[in-house]
Amino acid sequence: MEQSISIDKPIYECQPLCINAFGHSVTAPLHKCGPAVRSYYLIHFILEGKGEFFVNNTNYKLSAGQGFLIEPDYQTVYMSDSQQPWTYIWVGFSGSSAASVISALGLSQEQPIFSSTESEKLKQYIMDMIQHNHSHAEDTFYTLGILFLFLSVIASSNRDILPQTEGNTYVNQAIAYIQNHISDPLQVQDIAGYVGLNRSYLNTLFRQFTGLSPLKYIQRFRLTKAKHMLESSKLSVSAIAYSCGYQRPESLIKIFSQTYGISPAAYRKAVLSKIHFIQEHEGDPLPETVDSLNKNFYKIQV
Repeated sequence: MEQSISIDKPIYECQPLCINAFGHSVTAPLHKCGPAVRSYYLIHFILEGKGEFFVNNTNYKLSAGQGFLIEPDYQTVYMSDSQQPWTYIWVGFSGSSAASVISALGLSQEQPIFSSTESEKLKQYIMDMIQHNHSHAEDTFYTLGILFLFLSVIASSNRDILPQTEGNTYVNQAIAYIQNHISDPLQVQDIAGYVGLNRSYLNTLFRQFTGLSPLKYIQRFRLTKAKHMLESSKLSVSAIAYSCGYQRPESLIKIFSQTYGISPAAYRKAVLSKIHFIQEHEGDPLPETVDSLNKNFYKIQV
């Protein structure tokens, strides 16, 4: 039987980084999570045992000392081993700065796996969050501070994997420009001019470090920001559309509905009604391998 402590946190408006959930789980053999699509970034770290993680047509066999990233809007599944089921911790977060934080960690959809020798430190950070699981402002800020300590360990572990090259600096500058001007009618040529590169070279660097073109990143960031604002603000759908750089509210409504299968208004209503489309741990363990689930997976295109 799984033994799990799972904490869901309320979302506060206008924070660049918000904690959505965190927890600790001792799983049963073949305990399976998914298929599921998250609305926020979710990082797991394995303390003991082993299991499998499947995303984007790739199967990762993981064990203690490794972690994995789940990005928003990608369908994933992960399952514990039949003989050595894993014990893991996790933390999920969102906000306008979340994408750049993930990029700074050296993680991406193409490189979602990391390793760390600081298992006890990472575990203690999560247990500290659990001990301060209250709705008071001081605990909210305290757990956010712990999140940054947690992320600093991952950044340190990945330091040699993703050195701060000149190309990476250009990409970080471009990402900052996009996030600070997302309400404007952004053009890739303007972004390239801001960082001092031609459009073609910026596109090459952007794909190298993020796996996305600048245009695809803009589209995805707009949609993710709109989704976050629907969850955390009282602004109208029209106001959110303009704030996220859509020229017409109808454009947001169309792409949101196509991507998530639900209109922005209906999504907000569901969130306010506390209907959870995605549960962190769902379903009974199934006697199947992750490989056999390949045909059931898809990636949401943004």
